[in-house]
Amino acid sequence: MPEVIEKTLIKPDLTLVLAAPRGFCAGVDRAIQIVELALQKYGRPVYVRHEIVHNKFVVDSLREKGAVFVEELDEIPEDGQPVIFSAHGVPKSVPDAAKKREMFFIDATCPLVSKVHREAERHFEQGDKIILIGHAGHPEVIGTMGQLPPGAVMLVETLDDVQTLAVDDPEKLAYCTQTTLSVDDTAAIVEALQKKFPAIKGPRKEDICYATTNRQAAMKEIAMLSDAVIVIGAPNSSNSNRLVEVARQNGCTKAMLIQRAEDIDWAWMEGVQTLGLSAGASAPEVLVEEVVALMRGRYTLTITETVLTEENVTFKLPKVLSAA
Repeated sequence: MPEVIEKTLIKPDLTLVLAAPRGFCAGVDRAIQIVELALQKYGRPVYVRHEIVHNKFVVDSLREKGAVFVEELDEIPEDGQPVIFSAHGVPKSVPDAAKKREMFFIDATCPLVSKVHREAERHFEQGDKIILIGHAGHPEVIGTMGQLPPGAVMLVETLDDVQTLAVDDPEKLAYCTQTTLSVDDTAAIVEALQKKFPAIKGPRKEDICYATTNRQAAMKEIAMLSDAVIVIGAPNSSNSNRLVEVARQNGCTKAMLIQRAEDIDWAWMEGVQTLGLSAGASAPEVLVEEVVALMRGRYTLTITETVLTEENVTFKLPKVLSAA
């Protein structure tokens, strides 16, 4: 009888460095909670204008519970059910149109985005031209520009934009920023604006939100320790894409954005001994756990966590739902 030799598959070693903070921020948490509470209180369907947050897993989960996602109000039938505005904020024309149709709407705009809206309005009322640092076409930028009349806000995306920027009165200028930008890139643009327009006014407190700042700072830490970095987030998530950029700018050129564990390119992982892992502000922790579980199946895993700071920020719910 031939001898049977059992071979034990030896899994390669991998050190997984988790970034902290990572994942959900207070604004995302609040927005998702608003949709879930509205479904509990008012039943199906609850309409949501645009993805409540930029994450397919979250959107699909809410859709299964009865949320109906639309891009414009005219897609919503006259059935009296609530419509929720996404965390990114909307132009003033959207609630105005909802009021004309006598729609019942709930605003899930992140309070830190609303703060930028108020800043822009305050500067406009003082006679200033507004320069918004942000990404063209992003819902947050569309929402912020839409707080004021056409032409009141000029969009700047790059340092080159600053060089070519022409204004009527350099003494009457103010800048605001999108909340999910690269901290370092934005600082460079602000410096260029201040150099070109010394009288320009800025926000009393930085517009880039605490969560964006913390996640980028944590990414800088893990990028320096890692052979490669994976960021969990959606392709249309601004803050997730910025995390990939931050990794590449801070010593880890091998950085990848994925939506789910199944998106990992295992050929790309060849030779990686230390992997950094983070998640954008719209990505739930369950997606991180999914990646960790998959890695555990393929590697002999050592997990460490680099904790930059603890977050305990919470935002109040709209009054109409606070007792739901």
